[in-house]
Amino acid sequence: MPCASSTSCSAPSTPLVKDDTSIPTEVKVPILQEFYRHIYNRDWHYSCGTNNYKVLMDKFHLVSTAFLELGEGYQKAIEEITRRMGAGMAKFICKEVETVDDYDEYCHYVAGLVGYGLSRLFYAAGTEDLAPDSLSNSMGLFLQKTNIIRDYLEDINEIPKSRMFWPREIWSKYADKLEDFKYEQNSEKAVQCLNDLVTNALIHAEDCLQYMAALKDNAIFRFCAIPQIMAIGTCALCYNNVNVFRGVVKMRRGLTARVIDETSSMSDVYTAFYEFSLLLESKIDDNDPNAALTRKRVDSIKHTCKLSGLLKRRGYHLDKSPYKPMLIMIVLLLLAVIFGALYTK
Repeated sequence: MPCASSTSCSAPSTPLVKDDTSIPTEVKVPILQEFYRHIYNRDWHYSCGTNNYKVLMDKFHLVSTAFLELGEGYQKAIEEITRRMGAGMAKFICKEVETVDDYDEYCHYVAGLVGYGLSRLFYAAGTEDLAPDSLSNSMGLFLQKTNIIRDYLEDINEIPKSRMFWPREIWSKYADKLEDFKYEQNSEKAVQCLNDLVTNALIHAEDCLQYMAALKDNAIFRFCAIPQIMAIGTCALCYNNVNVFRGVVKMRRGLTARVIDETSSMSDVYTAFYEFSLLLESKIDDNDPNAALTRKRVDSIKHTCKLSGLLKRRGYHLDKSPYKPMLIMIVLLLLAVIFGALYTK
């Protein structure tokens, strides 16, 4: 499928340069601005990042080789998106995320443009109609904002210096410094800020549903739908959850496996969005400053899902596996059988 291989040719490598805080700004900015040219050069590479990311950058010639084997239409689409991404990332190397508009712009450069590029590649492959840019952008923004919210602690503790993308316009309502949220005495304000950001992310959910409902190819549908379901699930998990400021917050592996296994139609997507919205709604505290707005956005998502007429009943659980009680009963039953057999002997 062109989408998976094509995006690996450039877009993921660009953020690796951006996110490596050890690279001096005067070195990083020109690399980002010229990255779209480097994808045509098999001999170019720049060693940065850690672990598998470092391997990717050290072996960039393999990425370039794969890129150069694509058709010209794919190459031009990737080049254009990579050029715009690099320029946008370079802009925010030298600029803080101050306002909500800055936040949306930053997320557009690092993820919304990926949505643009994928939509163009799907269209070039002849498998999908060309999606509106606004919907493609929302697909990227919903994923990116979810990651930014979840990764607070990892990003604030980044060595040699933190890299943060929470907009000052939001967090400054709750603290004087962004790092204040790490400390237990600030937990109440930290959670309120967190809830504010989750509420902001939810505004993109209905655009995502509209985008996915228009997809025709099943492989492309699953490629797009599974990450979006993971995003709404992660939003529900992070909402009103102080553990975002204490450690790693992720959906359980078993739940992730269910999402991957059970996502094959829009009925599955509507059901997941509806049920995760219900879970998030159950965590809303009426004393939260944004409770009314959060309820409004959650209600809107639920309404869209209900209107589809495709809802199923799944029973997603964020904090515990629904199978544990059943397993306990089975174990007890087996023990009873074993003890009974031993007793008769």
